[in-house]
Amino acid sequence: MRVVAVGTESVPDRVGAEPSPDASIQRWNPFVRIVFRFCFVYFGLFCLVYPRIISEFLGLASRLLPDSAPFWLARLWSPLVEWTGEHVFGTDAAAHEDSISGDQTFLWVLLFCILIVAVVATVIWTVLDRRRPNYAALSSWFLLFVRLCLAVEMLVYGLSKVIPNQMPSPALARLLEPYGDFSPMAVLWSQVGVSQPYEILLGTAEVLGGLLLFLPRTTTVGALLSLVCTTQVFVLNMTYDVPAKILAFHLMLLCTMLLAPEARRLANVLVLDRPADRSTRRPLLRTARGNRIAVGLQAALGIWLLVSGVYSSLDAYRDHGAGSKEPPLYGIWTVAEFSLDGQQVPALVTDENRWQRVVFDRQNATVQRMDGTLVPVIAIVDASAHTIAMVLLPTAPGAQPTPLGAFTFDQPAPDRLAMAGQLNGRSVSIALQQVDLDAFPLRGRGFHWVQEYPYFR
Repeated sequence: MRVVAVGTESVPDRVGAEPSPDASIQRWNPFVRIVFRFCFVYFGLFCLVYPRIISEFLGLASRLLPDSAPFWLARLWSPLVEWTGEHVFGTDAAAHEDSISGDQTFLWVLLFCILIVAVVATVIWTVLDRRRPNYAALSSWFLLFVRLCLAVEMLVYGLSKVIPNQMPSPALARLLEPYGDFSPMAVLWSQVGVSQPYEILLGTAEVLGGLLLFLPRTTTVGALLSLVCTTQVFVLNMTYDVPAKILAFHLMLLCTMLLAPEARRLANVLVLDRPADRSTRRPLLRTARGNRIAVGLQAALGIWLLVSGVYSSLDAYRDHGAGSKEPPLYGIWTVAEFSLDGQQVPALVTDENRWQRVVFDRQNATVQRMDGTLVPVIAIVDASAHTIAMVLLPTAPGAQPTPLGAFTFDQPAPDRLAMAGQLNGRSVSIALQQVDLDAFPLRGRGFHWVQEYPYFR
């Protein structure tokens, strides 16, 4: 059968003939085809290789994998990344899999390698496939993959704020630390953690954006909301030195990629005050039944990841977050009396042995010296045996904790504590008074509808 092209449509010359599914699709501009090829390779590799994105699709099932699983695909690139780091950038680009930093040298060099591979692949693909009019079918599947990768990241990060684990309330030791000693990232974490309702609202917007991305009909509004959220996150990461700049920037780009096919329709509605045309988004499959099944599977995936995320976040919140049980002696204790080898030690800021305060928090403990230095320690408190064992945290990866002291304790009143034992091999006796935590304005100020004058201090 001969087909006569009219404008951008293909019309069969035989009555009753069925046009092919791609017959009415425009021939893409050469520049658009090149951009698609690059985006397909670059963002496809990024979503596959960047640690944790793919493994998060498993939801609760990811607990069956070892802790190193999120780095498996990235590790395949290690020889190329380390060679490039050494010979191109003159730096050590070894991966630190024990680090939660998303901006380590390995990942930056990995990003460079993906970029070079994408450029070379785009050139080769363009030369070998330059006659193809469009990639309509392939783009539908590619945008589905991108959409789901973005959706799962929005869910994960959103749920970590809805159930406030990512930015918990400031640790007790933070209340004793001078503001000038805070890193920019610690300022951001403390600022958000102080107001859990604000953190929950931030997370709710991210979760909503993620959920909307699981359904094709709500993809545009989900991408718009996600773009707002990821742009804010990227700006915060850039201005507070948060080591998640690579991921935040790419999530922002993924949002933009999903919105690009709808750019004209969005401009008509939001800018030009015109009615929006029908969406030109191509159905994923050729049959209505197949598309309904595909939508159902996407919705099921969203529900599975939502349930998994809620369960995991609640588990973390109860295990080591603000929902965990307060340990024995929880609080900040000021040292009233300090005796070393039977001799009273005066409270001098030059004394390196005397303690000023002891902090028992949910997951850790801290000793504050007289000069204000905060020393993190591991404190094992046995409430039934009335004993406390303290060790200093390791100073280097793989190092063993250093014993600090072993004590017995007595608590004659809820706000008084007496400790006696050995400290660095010397006999010590310490009397402590508990600090009222609500005396810190950061914890005790609360919310006020009426303020005649601002409470700013």
